Amino acid sequence: MNLILDTHIILWWMDDSDLLPKRYHRAISDINNICFVSAASIWEISIKSSIGKLDIPDNYMEVLFDQNFKELPISWQHTDRVRSLPMYHKDPFDRLLIVQAIVENLTLLSVDKIISEYNVDILAV
Repeated sequence: MNLILDTHIILWWMDDSDLLPKRYHRAISDINNICFVSAASIWEISIKSSIGKLDIPDNYMEVLFDQNFKELPISWQHTDRVRSLPMYHKDPFDRLLIVQAIVENLTLLSVDKIISEYNVDILAV
């Protein structure tokens, strides 16, 4: 399965948090699955870290690479497709992740209930 991880899922994974659903932990750990991390998530983490809303280790990018997470760049197609999404969700990062999941045929890992209102493949918890 090809997965895309919502930003909170990435943070919970790196923190080994109990908030990460067990099914998501198994899916991320499964060597048969490919886990993608969007450039949008890195951007969101960087912004929140720079304004003091998130404490993240300086080497967090190395941790992601060590976990064999794959980088998913943001394309013009992704950004243009955002405008066709209904406005259920106002968060621009989540809207971009939804579009990336749809365009790239990825299963999204997120516990954000608003995302389930979209026609996107989400791994049920």
